Amino acid sequence: MKFTNKKAIFFDLDGTLINSALDLAKAVNFMLQTLKYDTFEEDTIHRWVGNGALTLVKRALSGDTIINKHLDEDEVTHALEVFLDFYGKNICVATKPYPNVLETLQNLKVKNYTLAIITNKPFDFVAPILETLGLDNLFEVILGGDSLAKKKPDPMPLLHVCEQLNVNVEACVMVGDSKNDILAANACGMQSVGVTYGYNYGESIGVYNPTHIVNDFGELNNVL
Repeated sequence: MKFTNKKAIFFDLDGTLINSALDLAKAVNFMLQTLKYDTFEEDTIHRWVGNGALTLVKRALSGDTIINKHLDEDEVTHALEVFLDFYGKNICVATKPYPNVLETLQNLKVKNYTLAIITNKPFDFVAPILETLGLDNLFEVILGGDSLAKKKPDPMPLLHVCEQLNVNVEACVMVGDSKNDILAANACGMQSVGVTYGYNYGESIGVYNPTHIVNDFGELNNVL
């Protein structure tokens, strides 16, 4: 398919533009070791990524995607502090862009699309990663998971960026790897692209009915 009459493209970050799974897994396991919990394989931790740092920490303490046991609030607070401190100091050690990301983003800029990042990652972590990877200066707006009262899958962040950019929902496309991205887009009537290579909790992204699906980020050049 080919999207038409689009002005702005919104991107998720982790699992869509960048593969940050190894650095996140190291931070999670450092936190677990510090609190005397068992650690987990990287692939297991991958399935917990996507709903922000607090949920990731709670899932790690629970040992499951579903937080199905009582967690002590003070312990969760301490665990989150340990995780954020370690991750902040090791934020871009193994993290790297997925194939064709930089070239495709640059090409979209040449085509005069306005680009924005809408991530559930804490805002303060985003700019250092973009700068380290040479992805800065490409985005007009960057929204973190703690930037607003609600985050994806709520549509609030998408609608907020539309307002900031003075564009309507119909003129935008949301690109992401997770159900949170697609559900947020569907909730406000925005078309979307699901990428298949990210961290969607072990599920197929197609389950959530994105407008289009790509297996490689570079395929965006053919649909936008």
